[in-house]
Amino acid sequence: MADHIHIFIGYNLNQTIPDLVENIKTSSNHWIKEKKFTKFSFSWQKGYGAFTHSHSQINTVAKYVLSQHTHHRKKTFREEYMEMLNKFEIAYKNEYVFDFFNDVSHFE
Repeated sequence: MADHIHIFIGYNLNQTIPDLVENIKTSSNHWIKEKKFTKFSFSWQKGYGAFTHSHSQINTVAKYVLSQHTHHRKKTFREEYMEMLNKFEIAYKNEYVFDFFNDVSHFE
């Protein structure tokens, strides 16, 4: 997707999620710049969302991730993300929710 990514991984419980996200962002940022995938200056936002699922949900989550283009024709990333925070009763403050971009078509 032009405005977000989903990463579906098996997770080592001995590694903290902030360290994992930092590693992913740092290495992918370097790779994107090295491969010159964009003519714009690229960097990740500071924030991220991390959600867990049980082993029994692997197929459901994989299908969900693979159908993002279809899924987001019906619901924007912002709508979906805020819905998830509310559905799972995750307390948040608006000032800490990362920025959403309404029009990213000019970045594609």
